[in-house]
This record gives sequence, C-alpha cells and structure tokens, in this order.
Amino acid sequence: MSQVKLNSNFIVLDALQTATPVPLTPDIYQELDTRFGNFSGCFLVAEYAFSADWPSWEMHPHGDETLYLIAGAASLHLYADGLERQIEFDTPGSFVIIPKGSWHTAKVKASCTMLFITPGEGTVNGPDPRSRNA
Repeated sequence: MSQVKLNSNFIVLDALQTATPVPLTPDIYQELDTRFGNFSGCFLVAEYAFSADWPSWEMHPHGDETLYLIAGAASLHLYADGLERQIEFDTPGSFVIIPKGSWHTAKVKASCTMLFITPGEGTVNGPDPRSRNA
C-alpha cells in the first residue's frame, strides 16, 4: 500500500482488526454505515481541523471515544447523567477519553487539529442535550 494522508481519508478498524482506508466523499458517513454494517464493532480513525466551534453535540453509545490534540486549543464540554464537565484541551500531544454515552462538543480557543478514534456504531448528533431537560 502507498502512503495516504489522514486529512483526506479515514481509517476504519473493524471487529477483525482489519484497517481499511476510505477516501473522504460528501456521503462518507452513509457510505461507512452501508459498507461496514452500520459500523457494528468498528472504530473510525479520523483527523479534523477546526477554526470554529463544533456546530452540534454528539454521543457514542457503544464505546469510549479518544481525542488526540495535534495542534491548537479547544474547550471540551461533556454532559452525562445530568452532570456537566469542561476540559481544557490545550496541550498538543495530549489526549482525552470521552466516556461511552457522554454527550460532548468543543469550543475552539485557537484553530486546532485533532485525531479521533471513534466507536461509530449508533453515534447520535444533535442540539445541546441540556436543553432537552429544561
């Protein structure tokens, strides 16, 4: 296999520990669900660059997500079981583990790049979960 850039491809790690590079396309998430059986038992390895706050919150019901800070800084906001946490994610080379079932988002403090290792099955995206309990 030739060298591939992570910012233009994802890597899917399946339940058999096979790593499959997948080029980014406009329909990447639908393609991943179809191609990898709704992502059951799979992890997605991806790199994202952010210059603005995340537009929504997300939650992964089937496993912990690991975020690795490559550059920049962000404030991570987590919400689970009625409890809120804020983590200053501002040391490149550090990582944070987002517990399974925790809603989370990020407020960008300085343009940043992160590596994600995400249990993709059942991922939910939506508005601020705190507003659902009001």
